[in-house]
Amino acid sequence: MFYGLNKFFKRILPKRLFYRSLIIVAAPIILLQIIITIVFFDSLWIKANKGMTRSLTSEVQTMFDLFQQEINQQAVIDLYNKNFDFVVMLKKNEILPKRKTERWFSPMDRSLRRELKPIFQNSYWFDTTTYKELVDLRIKYKNEILQVFFPKYKIAPSSARIFALWITLPGLLLILIAIIFLKNQTRPIVNLAKAAKKFGKGESTRGFWPSGALEIRQAGYEFDRMRKRITVHLNQRSEMLSGISHDLRTPLTRLKLQLAMLKQQDLAKKMGEDIKEMERMLNEYLEFSRYQKNEKTELMNISHLIRDVTKKYEEKQIKLFLEECPKINIRPGSIKRCLANLIDNALAYGKTTEIFTKKMMNNILILIDDDGPGIHESEYQNVLKHFYRIDKSRGQNKLGVGLGLSIANDIIRSHGGNISLEKSSLNGLRVIISLPY
Repeated sequence: MFYGLNKFFKRILPKRLFYRSLIIVAAPIILLQIIITIVFFDSLWIKANKGMTRSLTSEVQTMFDLFQQEINQQAVIDLYNKNFDFVVMLKKNEILPKRKTERWFSPMDRSLRRELKPIFQNSYWFDTTTYKELVDLRIKYKNEILQVFFPKYKIAPSSARIFALWITLPGLLLILIAIIFLKNQTRPIVNLAKAAKKFGKGESTRGFWPSGALEIRQAGYEFDRMRKRITVHLNQRSEMLSGISHDLRTPLTRLKLQLAMLKQQDLAKKMGEDIKEMERMLNEYLEFSRYQKNEKTELMNISHLIRDVTKKYEEKQIKLFLEECPKINIRPGSIKRCLANLIDNALAYGKTTEIFTKKMMNNILILIDDDGPGIHESEYQNVLKHFYRIDKSRGQNKLGVGLGLSIANDIIRSHGGNISLEKSSLNGLRVIISLPY
């Protein structure tokens, strides 16, 4: 039961820190106001209203008793009009109205009904809504109607409105101050979360500066130090791999020159093929290190970007099924490299490639299908690892070092997205790219 109740509250409570903090501050203020209001109305307003209504009813009853004793009715009416702020009229040949004007939710109406009913039974009628400042009371007297107009302040304490004003305004003022304070306190946390999200996508975090309370400021400083350490580590790794790949080009070039002067052409041809394969490997290493360099993000339409990438494959069997998608922040060079790797991979193992784009909830999906031999389901995760190559079906007799899919995976993950694999509708491999917007 406790678990179910806890789950229910988690579902209905707001998810953002600002609104949760506001509830923590505002809920006690509102609860205190409700309690004070209930106590005031119960112990002061209602009791005062009851006493005033009983006093007024006694005055009306006294006047009614005088009428029944057949004392000079006009003299009684004149005295009440003069001394009690009443407007009394005796109407002949009239009956009580049949329409109900009493409000069940009004304390004034309930109090009047409670005091009048024991005295006059069902021979009375009153209206508190027609006139703004007056109450219209009518009592049946023989074949006549005794109509009495009296001010509402005779049965309703005027302090209620003043109390409501003073209990509401300070509460609203306190909540407003709390909102301003909480905004200032949660803004640094929001900025830290945005900076972490940008850094996770490989974007620049230059606009971020630690601020706020001491603990939040400390978290901001630690994030900044962590960001610098990770950036240095990535740059060192990329520079080392790039340097090694670049330095190996020199001895390869010398080997190619020596092979050109070699008299044994059969041997030279075999060694030349090995050297070409080594050059392809080095190019992939250089590409792997080059894509990680900082690149500015731009707001672009992914469908237009796919059309630009596929222009160089005019002679290939590539079919596009692109929906109009919203623009998203991406690093165009990295995404182009990612798409090129995946398209090259699809064309290398199949004859036909189909590319789809779809908008789904808060994500843009890119589907790249081929009609190649495909990959066994158990290898889906492995082929996304660096330098991993499968020996069967899809990897057989194909050159490369196993970096194409891993580079694409790293690029998409650096944009906050995800890559997954499954069997395509063409019985080959389907690569599914999900990018948030």
